[in-house]
Amino acid sequence: MKSTVIEHEKKLAAYESVSLVKNGMIVGLGSGSTAEHMIRKLGEEVEKGLSIKGVPSSERTAQLAQEVGIPLILLKEAITLDINIDGADEFDPKFRLIKGGGGALLREKILAHNSKLNVIIADSGKKVSALGKFKLPLEIIPFATQAILAELNKMGLKPVLRKLDGGAYRTDENNNIIDIDIFGVKEVDKLNGTLIEIPGVVETGLFLKTTDIILMGQGSETLFFRNTR
Repeated sequence: MKSTVIEHEKKLAAYESVSLVKNGMIVGLGSGSTAEHMIRKLGEEVEKGLSIKGVPSSERTAQLAQEVGIPLILLKEAITLDINIDGADEFDPKFRLIKGGGGALLREKILAHNSKLNVIIADSGKKVSALGKFKLPLEIIPFATQAILAELNKMGLKPVLRKLDGGAYRTDENNNIIDIDIFGVKEVDKLNGTLIEIPGVVETGLFLKTTDIILMGQGSETLFFRNTR
């Protein structure tokens, strides 16, 4: 029953986000289960005549977008996106996020950085008082994996190399993912800076300053939160 409620909340948030997309927009297409609901709905609107171009944040997203008829372009063709719609693994009251559970954090952060408006869609289970219940993903280059694991261990962050089919998980950029435990960390901004300075760490799953709007499904309604920073 709980999973049914969560799926309903995801759809509520996803469908509401599509109402923000207007004719002529270049749209960043996020990754993950909630974003997939948005992409399917957006495909329905395109079929009805909505004229947009999408920039996908992952190969999986690109495949789904093509299946539902959303015209795609590359980021280099767009440079700036009118709106970016994506999910999150966690968000806190300061509009800070943990993302990367699906492994697309690098491209997701690039799209977020290059968008005029960033919209996060989520079910109510993603709202937390403090970040860290969800493990924080780091995208790293394979060459540095063991050295980074050792350094993160010394920092007490309990790093785990993400695996898939018996081997190391590889991102669309052919990098590895390390998941770390930041539960209880108070100064996530400071930690983010420390992590980025480790040679071989390409990007972190901390999205600290990119979010403009959060749409959260809760029960039978969608709650709207706007960042007034």
